[in-house]
Amino acid sequence: MTELQILPVHGVPEIRPGDDLAEILAARVELRDGDVLAVTSKIVSKAEGRARPGPRQDAVAEETVRVVARRGDLRIVENRQGLVMAAAGVDSSNVAAGEVLLLPERPDDSARGLRARLRELTGASVAVLLTDTFGRPWRVGQTDIAIGAAGLDPLTDHRGRQDAHGNLLEVTLNAVADEIAGATELVKGKADQVPAAVVRGLAHLVTAEDGPGAAALVRSPENDLFRYGSRDVLFARRTVRSFTDEPVDPDAIRRAVSAAVTAPAPHHTTPWRFVVVESDGTQKRLLDAMAEAWAQDLRGDGFTEEQIGKRLRRGEVLRQATTLVVPCLVADGAHPYPDARRSEAERSMFLVAMGAGVQNLLVALAVEGLGSAWVSSTLFCPDVVRQALDLPDNWSPMGAVAVGHPAVAPTERPPRDPDDFMVRR
Repeated sequence: MTELQILPVHGVPEIRPGDDLAEILAARVELRDGDVLAVTSKIVSKAEGRARPGPRQDAVAEETVRVVARRGDLRIVENRQGLVMAAAGVDSSNVAAGEVLLLPERPDDSARGLRARLRELTGASVAVLLTDTFGRPWRVGQTDIAIGAAGLDPLTDHRGRQDAHGNLLEVTLNAVADEIAGATELVKGKADQVPAAVVRGLAHLVTAEDGPGAAALVRSPENDLFRYGSRDVLFARRTVRSFTDEPVDPDAIRRAVSAAVTAPAPHHTTPWRFVVVESDGTQKRLLDAMAEAWAQDLRGDGFTEEQIGKRLRRGEVLRQATTLVVPCLVADGAHPYPDARRSEAERSMFLVAMGAGVQNLLVALAVEGLGSAWVSSTLFCPDVVRQALDLPDNWSPMGAVAVGHPAVAPTERPPRDPDDFMVRR
């Protein structure tokens, strides 16, 4: 069993821009080959001149790439370093009044530079970690993590090994850099003026090369099951018109429908029905019948065959999709009224509820990592759709949703000013 020592580095003075941090630390601790030196990112930032004047919220906004969640003044954001953390890592403690401190601009490069300078000064081959305090979404309290690393592989891969019972380890990937960073916080502490610590006993983890850095600990967007925070989720929906051949998980559709039916509806009714078209034969029969009905309508309107062909191609997105979902309105709970005005209002209430259900469906599909496109064509030939799908007469098709895995990354949505869509009275 490995025996560890964690040694606090005492006597570190106030760090100022341009200070030789390696020289200051090397003068206060004896470094040996195989040691791991954990340094709080704050003193690295100070040495690199990352202090800024002005309000903290302004600095947070400037350092934010993506807002993941927001509640009151609290923001969880992705910052320029690719880290998802509170307030973009901007710190207002232990700095001059009126100033804030940003994280090192390139934490891995800072760790590599510090390691090289320590080797030059001491001759010791050590690993260097830059640490910062970090909250966890499902745990109360904070711990330290590694935001920069050099001379140590930040991950230890146990996949493919066997445990003591002979079971194959399939997902065990230890974030060893974060484990070391958290351990050093036990002897550092924000209020104790101990900004660095040496971990001794992990020489087997220290490498000759600088390694991939702590950037290897940041999960890629495509592998992030929790990519969308509470603020992101609505903006994640895009209209996708190109799909791969990868099949859609039926359970993902079920979960999306489960979200869809949480929409509000009048009179405590449940007016949503979602016809999931998974069979290639059924999909072809439905789309062929719809195309023919549309072509007949267009001929009746005087369009040429060439014009008709162009318009029919607009519906090709439905043929590309792995799965189709046809939302249907079933207004069984609508109240009857003797006059047209109130009957129309009643119908409108149910249509609004149907739209809310479809929107919930589209957003939930995006959260599942699926692309979708709502196409209105079934609204123009409801009888054809009912016949092709063998639906009851009181089911009103409300368009069709093409569902699949996007073939290309979605484009950025142009920003829209909400004031352009608001009227105040």
